[in-house]
Amino acid sequence: MKIRCLIVDDEPLSQDVLKKYIADSPMLELVDICFDAFEANDKLQNDDIQLIFLDINMPKLSGVRFVKTLSNPPLVIFTTAYPEYAIEGFEVDAVDYLVKPFSFERFLKAINKAVEKINFANMKTAAGNRFILLKADKKVYKVNFDEIDYLQSFGDYIKVFTSEECLVVHDTVKNMLEQLPPEEFLRIHKSYIIALSKIQYIDGNQVKIADQLIPIGANYKDDLLKTLGEKP
Repeated sequence: MKIRCLIVDDEPLSQDVLKKYIADSPMLELVDICFDAFEANDKLQNDDIQLIFLDINMPKLSGVRFVKTLSNPPLVIFTTAYPEYAIEGFEVDAVDYLVKPFSFERFLKAINKAVEKINFANMKTAAGNRFILLKADKKVYKVNFDEIDYLQSFGDYIKVFTSEECLVVHDTVKNMLEQLPPEEFLRIHKSYIIALSKIQYIDGNQVKIADQLIPIGANYKDDLLKTLGEKP
């Protein structure tokens, strides 16, 4: 299946470059070209668009502000001549940021990121969300929820401890919590998330899981005890 995409850019020269690159990419299908965010908004309301090539510096409404108005935005690759806008672009979870003029090689690198995100989403949907996909060691691991014992954060990384191994992924505690079923997993410390079903016992301010004693943060103990049906 081709990825249905939309160009949103008010510069004809930029449009022409993107049109050519898209035409040379077998995985892409160009649905339309819009000159501003208002045209793009109408197109998104009436068509199935999976990916937008979006200029940031446009009249009336900037690309970043436009994305923030969308309740369920498609994937976005920003294209602009102003590299200083890169940080602002990634605040809305953009797939990538292309600084004009960019080569076809750089364009293809951004497309591959989009394809990866779409494949992740499709695999999760097909499986009914009973597993999580984790990128570690340049591989993608499918880990069932019931295989996870606990998770530990350190810096910009998370260690995911399963019954068989420990996977190190580049992620945050907040993002992990959003992907795990809340009825099965609980944060008990600023650095730890545990699988409730794997608890062996609680000893003071520690919990035993998989033969490991894990600290319980003072601000999290009441929630843990309430979840387990115990009085704080």
